[in-house]
Amino acid sequence: MQDPTINLTIEELRRLYRSGETSPEAVIHQIFDRIDAGDPKIWISRSSRESCLELAGKLAEQNIEDLPLYGIPFAIKDNIDLEGLRTTAACEEYGYFPSESAHVVKLLMAAGAIPVGKTNLDQFATGLVGVRSPYGFPGNSFNSDYIPGGSSSGSAVAVASGMVSFSLGTDTAGSGRVPASLNNLVGLKPSRGAFSNSGLIPACKSLDCISVFALNCGDAQTVFEVAAQFDANDPYSRKMDPPELAEPKKKVGVPRPSQLEFFGDKATAKIFDDAVNHLIAFGYEVVPIDFEPFLETARLLYEGPWLAERFIALEEVLAECPEILHPVTRSIIEKGDQYTALDFFKTHYRIQELRQKAGLIMDEMDALMSPTCPTVYTIAEVEADPVTLNSRLGYYTNFMNLMDLSGLAVPCGMRPDGLPHGVTFFAAAFHDYELLKLGEQFHAHTGLSAGAIATPVPPATVGESLPVEETVPVVVCGAHMKGLPLNHQLTDLGATFLEETATDSVYRFYALEGEPARPALVRQAEGGSTILVEVWSLPLKNLGKFLKGIGQPLGLGKVTLVGGREEVGFIGEACAVEGAQEITDLGSWRVFLEKK
Repeated sequence: MQDPTINLTIEELRRLYRSGETSPEAVIHQIFDRIDAGDPKIWISRSSRESCLELAGKLAEQNIEDLPLYGIPFAIKDNIDLEGLRTTAACEEYGYFPSESAHVVKLLMAAGAIPVGKTNLDQFATGLVGVRSPYGFPGNSFNSDYIPGGSSSGSAVAVASGMVSFSLGTDTAGSGRVPASLNNLVGLKPSRGAFSNSGLIPACKSLDCISVFALNCGDAQTVFEVAAQFDANDPYSRKMDPPELAEPKKKVGVPRPSQLEFFGDKATAKIFDDAVNHLIAFGYEVVPIDFEPFLETARLLYEGPWLAERFIALEEVLAECPEILHPVTRSIIEKGDQYTALDFFKTHYRIQELRQKAGLIMDEMDALMSPTCPTVYTIAEVEADPVTLNSRLGYYTNFMNLMDLSGLAVPCGMRPDGLPHGVTFFAAAFHDYELLKLGEQFHAHTGLSAGAIATPVPPATVGESLPVEETVPVVVCGAHMKGLPLNHQLTDLGATFLEETATDSVYRFYALEGEPARPALVRQAEGGSTILVEVWSLPLKNLGKFLKGIGQPLGLGKVTLVGGREEVGFIGEACAVEGAQEITDLGSWRVFLEKK
């Protein structure tokens, strides 16, 4: 089955098709030979070889340059609809034949991709272990004694074993990232709503994301560009602006050492240390940050009222035929009816507080990086303690969708026992392209091959063709600073924090009357002082919008910073001095606010 000569990466297949060295029909025969010889528990149902050959044959009538996924074989997690095959969510009695394919599947097929089958999963996408299925379950693609990770178990193993180029999974609590880490794959958890969920059996409807397993970040981006399309029929679908990559800050945040948890697994702990060293080696500053807002949010996913969403998704099943559920799945979901609306709103308010704290941390970084999962378990260990060990695997993943973040799992290293492990980069929603670029640089630097059959990882190229957004530094000295009332006017326009510094000693500083209180920075011919300020990077296209929100006697002009550097910033007109309180001797707007 594992013929290492077949490289199924998207770019390599497209090269072979263009050159005439192979054809989509030949590739279909090759992968079906692999599938026939491989583990049948990867699949719940399969397309026929003949139907896939028919789709491959029709591609000959089209131009490969018009179809970014021309002749690319892919697999679909069996909680996502594919017309012609039953959708079961790993529950035979629940299964049905959909009248049409899921919105995302239709987009991929329209771009030339060929679906070869529906993959196994933890029943109703509830679990991170990959062993909660009445159809049996595949073992880890490196060692079948170990769990494959879940819930998207079959989707990950199919890619890692060289049966498809990419696959669709889902990710509510980590189901698209944990299996990626445990099978040496890239796992893209898009921003919530970037992919339509039309045609997906919900787990937690407000949190669910269809995800992508791929051999490298370039392939993941190709799939993302095809599938990230707004769908008016999905109330949770969101429009995504065209990608604009800002210049990186070259800073990545990581949990404080005291907040890292590996449950005694020294091998995985070392791999994370290696990940930090990889970042430093290609020029990133690694900054320890307070990870508690993320950890507290993670605990709320299964210890709070969001469990009620899983109950809602299966309410009829629980009421009419609960016996059809996997015992562990049932024991988890049936507890969801104990929560009240009061519980929901209290938890919602707390998550909003935590999200704001997390946002202030992320504003200063390109991304944050954590282990994808803290350790790995054998199948026997999980069967002996299915709930506790599953919960441990979500330590670094459960917060992601509750906080509305984009995430990307990337391979990092191999343990002494021969099993792979990875890290996850994450950032605010709709930073998917930035994560893919960072992830590709990181993946290339590890020197790893991809999947379980040593597929080469290409050098970093993601984002090279994307425009780099032009920005302008803006100096602020008052209510627009971090954490103050008007800071949102910057962040709403895409501004990011650069540095805290001071002006040259040529300014006097005044507090203007009004709410919110505002300062005026007035240049003096002589007798001035230095004033503490912040510098923010604002997209140049939004500078005009920002200027419109500034009222007299303030405006934007050149501000001289310590050392003589000049940047655009807030300045006050001379008339601002009349009737204003001078606060030059305080040297800082924050000091003034503390003394008010």
